[in-house]
Amino acid sequence: MRDIDFNEIKQAVCGLCIKANKVLPDDLAECICRSGDNETDDLPKGILSDLRENLKAAKELDIPICQDTGMAVVFIELGQDVHITGGLLEDAVNAGVSMGYTQGRLRCSVVGDPLKRVNTGDNTPAVIHLKTVAGDKIKITVAPKGFGSENMSQLKMLTPAASRETVIDYVLKVVRDAGSNPCPPMVLGVGIGGDFEYCAYLAKKALCRPVSQGNPDPYYRKMEIEILEKVNKLNIGPQGFGGKTTALSVAIETAPTHIAGLPVSVNVGCHVTRHASAII
Repeated sequence: MRDIDFNEIKQAVCGLCIKANKVLPDDLAECICRSGDNETDDLPKGILSDLRENLKAAKELDIPICQDTGMAVVFIELGQDVHITGGLLEDAVNAGVSMGYTQGRLRCSVVGDPLKRVNTGDNTPAVIHLKTVAGDKIKITVAPKGFGSENMSQLKMLTPAASRETVIDYVLKVVRDAGSNPCPPMVLGVGIGGDFEYCAYLAKKALCRPVSQGNPDPYYRKMEIEILEKVNKLNIGPQGFGGKTTALSVAIETAPTHIAGLPVSVNVGCHVTRHASAII
């Protein structure tokens, strides 16, 4: 059994909140930089160039890459041989989010009640997804999620008679419905299977996969490529002004499901689909 102190977790989460909001993952930044090569018209080329300059300016000025610094979504893989000392894991995560957002001067966007709408002042509580794994380490991934893109996400309970093509058509519908609202080019996380809430979790988790890494199952990797190609033919384009770059990546995550259902969820990410990880 390995002891890990509350404060170590808090400090790690704090640092990840700041890092994720200021520095885009390298492969996604490179994808944005390359995408301009696919455009033939000046307008989408110019917009993608502006997005590249925004990433550069954020790095040089040490400021967030987007003014919406998101709701803190935290994925934790907790080794079963870890013993947390000094407090509860959930409290450590929320203390880290509070410190990261207040000391890092990130915009606090969380309200404590969905209808009373009073801001909590420190972007807590976080949305925490916990998974127990083998070993004596903790892997923490912080994925700040802005709601311009989150509001465009959808879930549908299909019947088991639905085909592969039905699922693809549904993803395309979600993208059409979203239009320019999620600040395209988008990153699309698709969850297939599980039940109502688990397929939504899968779609959110898919957004944390490196865009350079496809699904390990060739069947779903081929499906990811096909969806990306079809999405980019919709001519929504960068920021909705038309063009060949409506999405940068599609990631599918799957899970076993019930014989009577086929849940599908699409979690829409904007061009700054942020996440940062650390292992303690």
